[in-house]
Amino acid sequence: MEASIKAARIEQRGKWIAVLWSVPALVFYALFALFPMLIALYLSFTQWNGLSPETWVGLQNWRALLSDTVTGHALLLTFELMALCWIIQTPISLLLGIFMAGRQRYRSILGVFYFIPLLFSAVAIGLTWLSILDPNFGLLNTLLNAIGLSGLTRGWLGDPSLAFYVIVGLISWQFIPFHALLYMGGARQIPRELYEAASIDGAGRVQQFFMITLPQLKYTLVTSTTLILTGSLTYFDLIWVTTGGGPGFATRVLPLQMYITAFQDESVGYGSVLAVLLAVIGILLSLALLRFTGFSRMSSQREGL
Repeated sequence: MEASIKAARIEQRGKWIAVLWSVPALVFYALFALFPMLIALYLSFTQWNGLSPETWVGLQNWRALLSDTVTGHALLLTFELMALCWIIQTPISLLLGIFMAGRQRYRSILGVFYFIPLLFSAVAIGLTWLSILDPNFGLLNTLLNAIGLSGLTRGWLGDPSLAFYVIVGLISWQFIPFHALLYMGGARQIPRELYEAASIDGAGRVQQFFMITLPQLKYTLVTSTTLILTGSLTYFDLIWVTTGGGPGFATRVLPLQMYITAFQDESVGYGSVLAVLLAVIGILLSLALLRFTGFSRMSSQREGL
């Protein structure tokens, strides 16, 4: 009897310790995520230029959202950015991660170069590529002219039909190393016994990849996909530095539209509507991925080994 009471007390004490450890994270989340979102939700029902007192306008800003073609275009661009980033980044990151998971020393050396983009801020990357892609004195066009391919020179960031895809390429270049790091960590956790057994059964490298590596990395794939898709809703700094959302509206994704509306057009109320819209899309997207991929019901893949 005394032993059971003591065990219950220890369990209760463990629960309180867990709660205390989670308090700093909850406070941080409330101050820097929940509270600002509640403020944005309130401001979405007001008309405010950021200086004068706000005026309550009810659902006027939300009704304006339904007829705003510029915001509609920005929303479509955002979804297109999400899709293209996933299509480009996922297979390249997966293959690089698996390659660098090998124990050979030369792979570790190459990994140092692969991860260089992770060391720089998005602003620094944007300024660097802005210089490289300059149509007159940029390194890329200069190199194309030097090797006799002057017909391929372009105004890479000034062409409305090309700028968006250049931005997708720059974003992918920046974030592929991060996702490759996730896959490398996941691949190194796969038991070698699985590959040894497959080799004994006569399975080749390609068969091992599809029958062992991919299934074992499914939760890493879900994590990477979630980060890519939700991260696409926050791309701002690199696009702002390189194109400013132009030329025209060619690269004005929803985060840029929110910033321009709130701070350049001085319509903080309507900009808050876009902020709430971004947050809702991100939350729904994350919940959908967790629900339909089974990630929330994740179980160990090493049982029985």
